[in-house]
Amino acid sequence: MGGELSRRWFARPAPDVAPELIGRHLVRRLPDGTLCRVRIVETEAYEPDDPASHSFRGETVRNASMFDEPGRLYVYLVYGIHHAINIVTGPRGHGGAVLVRAGEPLEGLAAMGRLRGTVEARALCRGPGRLAQALDVDRTLDGIDLLGSDDLWLAPGRPVAASDRSQTRRIGVSAGAETRWRWVETGSVWSTPLPRR
Repeated sequence: MGGELSRRWFARPAPDVAPELIGRHLVRRLPDGTLCRVRIVETEAYEPDDPASHSFRGETVRNASMFDEPGRLYVYLVYGIHHAINIVTGPRGHGGAVLVRAGEPLEGLAAMGRLRGTVEARALCRGPGRLAQALDVDRTLDGIDLLGSDDLWLAPGRPVAASDRSQTRRIGVSAGAETRWRWVETGSVWSTPLPRR
């Protein structure tokens, strides 16, 4: 179901994959069969030598999916409350991933609204926790193959040109906060605002 997004395409460093995910589609088939489609507008890259990465101290039970083959899903819980959607990158055993931070809802907005408890379109997928909730993604989907799953997959969409993407420091991390591994579609109203310093 990944189309041109092959295993080899994801087997690259996270900072190479992350900007090229802007404009791609994340598609979720809910248990009742409803399709929800989100156009990715914001990503962040994490590599194993990065102190902000979950793989920085090596493989554990919690982060094992990060070390699986590229194109797998890594889901973790933030502050014990919100789930976050990550796409494994680099070769198997590497420990790289791209956090999908925000998206533009394209299909299944009513279902996403029920899951989020809001009818405001901009509040559905703006931020990693909201995005995961809108797509009903939790740890039960951790480790699934985004290139072969019928529950959640990536569709090629229309990649956003480099001239229409912005690169900034990351959001919500303390270690490695100044690393400019966050990409966003320039001017997107669907992305997370960069906090003021």
